[in-house]
Amino acid sequence: SFADSSLLSERKRRDREERLNIVLWRKPLVTLQYFFLETLISLKEWTIKLWHRRSILVSFLLTLAVLTATYYIEGTHQQYVRYMEKKFFWCAYWVGLGILSSVGLGTGLHTFLLYLGPHIASVTLAAYECNSVDFPEPPYPDQIICPDEETTEGSISLWAIISKVRLEACMWGAGTAIGELPPYFMARAARLSGAEPDDEEYQEFEEMLEHAETAQDFASRAKLAVQNLVQKVGFFGILACASIPNPLFDLAGITCGHFLVPFWTFFGATLIGKAVIKMHIQKLFVIITFSKHIVEQMVSLIGAIPSIGPSLQKPFQEYLEAQRIKLHHKSDSGVPQGENWLSWMFEKLVIVMVCYFILSIINSMAQSYVKRLQQKMYSEEKTK
Repeated sequence: SFADSSLLSERKRRDREERLNIVLWRKPLVTLQYFFLETLISLKEWTIKLWHRRSILVSFLLTLAVLTATYYIEGTHQQYVRYMEKKFFWCAYWVGLGILSSVGLGTGLHTFLLYLGPHIASVTLAAYECNSVDFPEPPYPDQIICPDEETTEGSISLWAIISKVRLEACMWGAGTAIGELPPYFMARAARLSGAEPDDEEYQEFEEMLEHAETAQDFASRAKLAVQNLVQKVGFFGILACASIPNPLFDLAGITCGHFLVPFWTFFGATLIGKAVIKMHIQKLFVIITFSKHIVEQMVSLIGAIPSIGPSLQKPFQEYLEAQRIKLHHKSDSGVPQGENWLSWMFEKLVIVMVCYFILSIINSMAQSYVKRLQQKMYSEEKTK
């Protein structure tokens, strides 16, 4: 029995190494082939699931038909339709970015650093420059322009900026909470069915439970602390884990699913923690960091660096000055928009991060197909 167990663990290790070798930069043709095959299998599975839920699908299509008719029929309701359309797509954009940030699919896309953080920073800089957050709509939020009304210097408050970006931040936080559901459902389904899923995170979780008393390293103790907090404290333990930046929160989802914590207890605590508490902490940090006096002090400190300080300080000053000029001109005034190397570098960073995220999705789906093949081979060997 011990020999069989060691052989099984050795085989799983080899299978895992084989899957990890299926990446675009090592085996591009094989990876792309497996990616397309996994995509077709996933589409087939989703189609079957939709067919089994025909009543829900029909209700959704009927609702969509009614909304489409309301959208295209002329009448006095069109002003409300346009307003709701704009708000819906704006909220859906940030919810989608939040889901991409936490759902996984290989690495996850760090959308707070790439999208939400810069948005809050630009609103903060504009608020202090304009002494107002009443940016005209349109073009806000596509473009920030100072309002025509003159306001007194220093009239902007921290709470006004927080209120201005609250919708975007809360929608992004709600998206991150939705992205935490897959580990919960996976662990819950495994516990209810009694099956042993071939998932590395779930296997690590079960091994951690088996060797809980002998854990020595810091990472294992941290994981055990999260697991104990969620299991023993319940709703408020999940709320505490979700309310702080926590890279181990996937473990909280697996723990809740494994111990059959009710869905609304898990999701409610996660939603409040991520979309309300954590987002206000992150917003406050970004707003304070990009306050006018702090930014000016940072630029002056860059200039104080020996030898290279003035050369580094110049592009930052040019960028801030260009932003100030842009805020005080209408979009149709013909003001030339010069490109700064800082904005150029940020645009290229965003492109690189998005491309890497797409590559990670392709690699992850190709590895999922290899896992299917390995499981099929293993089940065939057991039936012989």
